[in-house]
Amino acid sequence: MSAPAQGALSVSQALALAKGALEQLTVRVIGEVSELSDRSGYKAVYFTLTDESSALACLMWRSAYAQCGLKLTKGMLVEAVGSFTVYAAKGRMNFSIKALRQAGEGDLRVKVAELARRLEAEGLMDPARKLSVPELPRTVAVVTSPRGKAVHDVLRTLRRRFPLAEALVFGVTVEGKDAPSALSGALRAAQESHADVVLLVRGGGSYEDLMPFNDELVARTVAASRIPVVTGIGHEPDNTLADMVASHRSSTPTAAAEYVVPDAAELEARLRAMGTTLRTQVGGRLAHMRLNVAAFRSRPLFCDDGVLTDAAAQGLEQAALRLSRALPSSLASSSALAVLLAERLRFAAGQLTAAHAAQLGVLAGKLEALSPLAVLARGYSVAFGADGHVVDSVEKTAPGDAVIVRLADGMLDCVVSGVRPGDADRIAAGADRMERT
Repeated sequence: MSAPAQGALSVSQALALAKGALEQLTVRVIGEVSELSDRSGYKAVYFTLTDESSALACLMWRSAYAQCGLKLTKGMLVEAVGSFTVYAAKGRMNFSIKALRQAGEGDLRVKVAELARRLEAEGLMDPARKLSVPELPRTVAVVTSPRGKAVHDVLRTLRRRFPLAEALVFGVTVEGKDAPSALSGALRAAQESHADVVLLVRGGGSYEDLMPFNDELVARTVAASRIPVVTGIGHEPDNTLADMVASHRSSTPTAAAEYVVPDAAELEARLRAMGTTLRTQVGGRLAHMRLNVAAFRSRPLFCDDGVLTDAAAQGLEQAALRLSRALPSSLASSSALAVLLAERLRFAAGQLTAAHAAQLGVLAGKLEALSPLAVLARGYSVAFGADGHVVDSVEKTAPGDAVIVRLADGMLDCVVSGVRPGDADRIAAGADRMERT
């Protein structure tokens, strides 16, 4: 090998010069992981960052990779901090990475995680507050994009599984800055439609595409829904805030539709099985009841009607016999006693009335002696004024007054021609003498 020309560098010198210059320069690079080699036993992780037109070979020592806490996958957008280095033996340049984090999406994930912790602290993710989905919904509200594949998958699944359910589609935009307010308004409108359950769905997309479903307004609207909300957003790995606060989270829109309605074929089979079980149970119950009826029917009580009446009839006959024997003797003794009592009563009545009869005669004589008629019969008379009252004083009459004088055998109509007052005591004495005579 000839000596190098004056002023020229050898390959090793040139590479060493480039390496020394590049390693002094620290840069921040954003790119998408297109190739990845992460094998156990390697001291470094090798991958390639690309953009629209270029590719950059990168390496990251295993210790630094473990500390960054990021699991690289193909297609991931990352932000790397490091410096260029040259591998002189092969003349290759690599980008040696000292720090690594997910770009764009990583910031979003941090914000979403922080919001998730806040909503969880408020209890919005508590399973106890989530509503149960009705087993047989009559109306299903579907909130999604009217132009996406998800709406067709959902409607097709609903028709296939349970055609009795009515589907109400609330078509809204599911991407962009206006999507959160549109989704929240559609969810409120779905509640006003009196649907039994709400399907909040959309097809797959990047993390940024799904950000409207991580919006706080949408999450709170889902949590405050008066009817259960079932989500089917993106694919299986995707999990948004709307999924976390919903009554149920399904992995895809189709899975969400399958969750809210039963399979008509399975339902029919289950009803048939229930019908068979019911018939079997009812048949067994009827057979058991027939055995009981037959057992009761064979008892003497239901075979011979005399079982209930024979004992009572026999007792009745014996009582009648005793009564027929007891009545004649009882009546005979009672008749004799009645005759004796009647005699005693007649004697007692005579004794009681004799004394009273004598007393009554005395009283009757006295009453007769005091009777005004008896006085009239002895020659006396009594005068009555025109008003029918007895004239017992000359002061109650005046000359010319008409009076009626009653005698023992009749009455006289008289007119007073004069009044002569007299000695009342003398007149009374004369009256007494006349009464005694």
